[in-house]
Amino acid sequence: MSGRIGRTTDEKVAFHQAVYEKVQLIPYGKVTSYGHIAKLIGRPNNSRQVGQSLKHFRVNNQLIPLQSRIADIDSFPWWRVVSSQGAVSKREDMGGVIDQVDHLREEGVEVNERYGSYSLNIVHFGWFPVITEHDVDAEENDPVPE
Repeated sequence: MSGRIGRTTDEKVAFHQAVYEKVQLIPYGKVTSYGHIAKLIGRPNNSRQVGQSLKHFRVNNQLIPLQSRIADIDSFPWWRVVSSQGAVSKREDMGGVIDQVDHLREEGVEVNERYGSYSLNIVHFGWFPVITEHDVDAEENDPVPE
């Protein structure tokens, strides 16, 4: 999922769909990490791709079969995913950072600002469900297509 344009494959669509399904499970007022989402979908080495999948949610959601698409894209809780250290990831557009911080604060998550960076107590606000054998399957070591 680098910056290059490639054709969409069934594997890419399945990856995005799996990410979006897990993100929707994060409870109100809680957060999880990109890495934990990757582990939950059986792709523990693909945390960066989870971030890219969330970054391009509106486009990728249209690739998912209609019956599995997220109908209300404005309520999709992308803002509940942060770095493993509890930092709100920086972006080219600072507006996206502020949107994420605002959403988190609306849910009661205490977000601290220091020198233009935002962070939270991931131990206190974190949601890290146990990963079962069902979550980790044979695809674990398969690379996500670029």
